[in-house]
Amino acid sequence: MPQSVKLSDEIMALVRHEADIHSRSVAGQITHWLKIGRAIEHSGSFDHAKITAALEGARDTTELSSEEEALWLDSFVTQMAEPSDSEQAFFAKRRKLGQGVGLDAGGNLCFAKDDDAA
Repeated sequence: MPQSVKLSDEIMALVRHEADIHSRSVAGQITHWLKIGRAIEHSGSFDHAKITAALEGARDTTELSSEEEALWLDSFVTQMAEPSDSEQAFFAKRRKLGQGVGLDAGGNLCFAKDDDAA
């Protein structure tokens, strides 16, 4: 059941900023941080900087502990689930030009429907 929680304006500004960067909702960002905090409390070998580096492609995921890898995977899946503004703009341009916008289950190029191109 949803619960209301009062947070300072400064905390909410941080949450919104990080949520935008990682393509999460505000609730999703808070939930993500709660998972990280819990993992840190339960693991003396947890290093969030390593997870961030892996998300940025600056560190190989094989260098993460199992706890770090689980949080990396959660963050990765969340980021991949939502297209970025630049990805949305890219595919909007392709739809407008009548170019392919993806692949179907059989690996065939898909084109935008007429009602999607508007």
